[in-house]
Amino acid sequence: MDFGVVLQTNPPASRTVELARQAESHGFSHVWTFDSHLLWQEPFVIYSAILAATRKVMVGPMVTNPATRDWTVIASLFATLNEMYGNRTICGIGRGDSAVRTLHGRPSNLATLRESIHVIRELANSRSVEVNGAKVQFPWSAGSVLDIWVAAYGPLALKLTGEVGDGFILQLADPDIAAWTIKVVRDAAEQAGRDPDAIQFCVAAPMYVGDDRQHMREQCRWFGGMVGNHVADIVARYGADSTIPKALTDYIAGRQGYDYNEHGRAGNTHAAFVPDEIVERFCILGSAAEHIEKLEALRALGVTQFAGYLQHDNKEETLRQYGEHVIPGLATTVVATG
Repeated sequence: MDFGVVLQTNPPASRTVELARQAESHGFSHVWTFDSHLLWQEPFVIYSAILAATRKVMVGPMVTNPATRDWTVIASLFATLNEMYGNRTICGIGRGDSAVRTLHGRPSNLATLRESIHVIRELANSRSVEVNGAKVQFPWSAGSVLDIWVAAYGPLALKLTGEVGDGFILQLADPDIAAWTIKVVRDAAEQAGRDPDAIQFCVAAPMYVGDDRQHMREQCRWFGGMVGNHVADIVARYGADSTIPKALTDYIAGRQGYDYNEHGRAGNTHAAFVPDEIVERFCILGSAAEHIEKLEALRALGVTQFAGYLQHDNKEETLRQYGEHVIPGLATTVVATG
């Protein structure tokens, strides 16, 4: 299993770069950031600094979207970074949440998402593609490599992921829900004539290593509120009695609103409806041993990367615990059972 860290690009940017550097030193292979240009600093500018300050980590957004960014510009950004730093970028993409809703926009439909993935992939892999009736290619790009991982929750988005994604991003760490979503993606890949085993499966959720249970829950309760935005859309579309697991839908019954000015922030005022049980199910909290136990369960389901959000007050210590105990612990269990 690979390990990633998910950062917000809050100022100062030097702090984001330093956390990325620490993550690499502790054995993390990927550094992801939010991509919402009104709420936080522009991530692609900071990616250049992160790549310059590190040696091996892959860097990219979790996640960008096809609504607020021109697709050819996104591709150019990735291809440029790859030329500068040697194919160390990765693209997480979804329909759009905070980046579009803060502008009173709506998430892109799945047809638009599918088309954007094709355009970005071809251009950022130094190939030509048709855009608005014009055949285009970056004449300056040669040998650029970019994988595109799709963030999804609902059945149709999961199906699209299996059909076109190099990877799948599930933004919560509940094993039951992970099992359901991974199966939908795998089945869709197989039906599309793709090799399901070639798809990477990434679970992304807050990680907090500590011993004060209530404090950890309060620091990570925001995540249940964030996930609730997506779940509310799914329930509105498919209904609470659909095939979507009850664990994913029942908790939003008490959801009343959402303030994007507090999006992804510990202690926000709109996540009180999220019960402790959901915080525990969706996040990974507790001792290093508890993290290892849950990660082992996720790995057994086919998860190939865990990306931990660090939006809490224990960033450095959690990174250290992962570097010294969790990541080696997972490697040890592979050796012991392999």
